[in-house]
Amino acid sequence: MATEENGSIKVLQGTLDLIVLRTLATMGPQHAYGISARLKQISDDSLDLNQGTLYPALVRLEQQGWIQGTWGKTENNREAKFYAITRAGLKALDRETQRWRKMAGLVEKLLVAEA
Repeated sequence: MATEENGSIKVLQGTLDLIVLRTLATMGPQHAYGISARLKQISDDSLDLNQGTLYPALVRLEQQGWIQGTWGKTENNREAKFYAITRAGLKALDRETQRWRKMAGLVEKLLVAEA
């Protein structure tokens, strides 16, 4: 992930799916605003996903069968689509986590080797 001038973090391509899947696996079913708010909280306000970033990811994950959306009421009694991770999503989360750890390890090795 890259840091922008204002201190916020720009999500690298391919990491958003992993982040969303992990959030749903940890927190249970959430609506898009809940996911976004949780990520912002965990990142100490440095990861602020807008609708143009988050909604396409949710649609993509749902089309892949990794999450399932159902309509329900929010705490404020508003209609919202709540997303839950599926069994296939849990398997994908495991694969993506392993892939991310390999990539992070490789980048760390390269950074240490260059120092």
